[in-house]
Amino acid sequence: MSQATPPIPAPTLDPSTPIVWTDPQRAQQFAQWLEATSQTHGLQVASLRLASADASFRRYFRIDANQGSCIIMDAPPERENCQPFVKVAQLMHAAGLHAPEVLAWDEPHGFMLLTDLGGQTMMQVIDRANPQANLPLYLQAVDALIAWQLASRPDVLPPYDEALLRRELELFPDWYLVQHKGLTIDKDMRFTLDNTFKQIIAANLAQPSVYVHRDFMPRNLMAPTGGAAVRAATSVGACLGVLDFQDAVYGPITYDIASLMRDAFLSWEEDFCLDVTVRYWEKARKVGLPVGEDFGEFYRGVEWMGLQRHLKVAGIFARLTLRDGKPQYLADTPRFITYIRATCARYRELKPLLRLVDKVEGIVEPDIFGFGRQA
Repeated sequence: MSQATPPIPAPTLDPSTPIVWTDPQRAQQFAQWLEATSQTHGLQVASLRLASADASFRRYFRIDANQGSCIIMDAPPERENCQPFVKVAQLMHAAGLHAPEVLAWDEPHGFMLLTDLGGQTMMQVIDRANPQANLPLYLQAVDALIAWQLASRPDVLPPYDEALLRRELELFPDWYLVQHKGLTIDKDMRFTLDNTFKQIIAANLAQPSVYVHRDFMPRNLMAPTGGAAVRAATSVGACLGVLDFQDAVYGPITYDIASLMRDAFLSWEEDFCLDVTVRYWEKARKVGLPVGEDFGEFYRGVEWMGLQRHLKVAGIFARLTLRDGKPQYLADTPRFITYIRATCARYRELKPLLRLVDKVEGIVEPDIFGFGRQA
């Protein structure tokens, strides 16, 4: 996820909600583009409705076509750069993933016509009460992830380097601690943060690099049919559609499996997380991905990578609330604090950060650490 655009799309909107344009000139540009594009692609203009909006400045419309439906992306070019989206979409298609195809693109104005992967996400068909019932879905996601990683080549996507990892980590003190909690970062707190961040960055940079989606989780994976049919599917990798990939980078192999199993909006008990992660590791090792021969070491890497992500996202969710007026994201912050505390409790090197977080959150007695289901 980039510094400018947080990673998680908002829930699907009511399609009957009117489409509002705050800029009359942009509304006119869109109308002209849509009229021309509809003639080329057989679009039914009167069927245009909202599909979803994400946490950035993008929003999406659905429109009926002669055969099925299409998605239109509205991404103001002064706010959003669509070139990475187009590039990564091509990479995903080349890797055999089910990603949107760009049918038309007005680059100067930021309007794009895409194939429609359906209206139901993996998140929407998950059975939260019965983790094992979702194992086939998660294995579909694992297969798609492995296909993506196998296509990796250096110098194609931006590197997930030390500078980027550090910028992301600084979102936690800048936005969560200072802006959201109203704290002043004193000398001792800054020392703890700097020392811990240095260790987190070193641990993550020690991992082999592959293509990283950077937000690989059920909200960004599309189920092409109803939940029962998807869970019963045996053709795994091609089944789930993949969205929200424009911030992809070349970085730690542990990142996307950490995103998948330590979800921003859904938590599982650790036995289920371990089960899926072991299955991923076994499959990845079998096809030659650099996940190592020791699962314990790999799992440690996943936890340390997840810690970096959770610190970052806690900061981003605070920023969404305070700067962008989207308070619904901050409601999931307790999930990230639970993840952060659980990881810090396992490793001696992370105990200073655990004490800092406990002090910030007003936690006196230690909890029983684990992922804990927070549906």
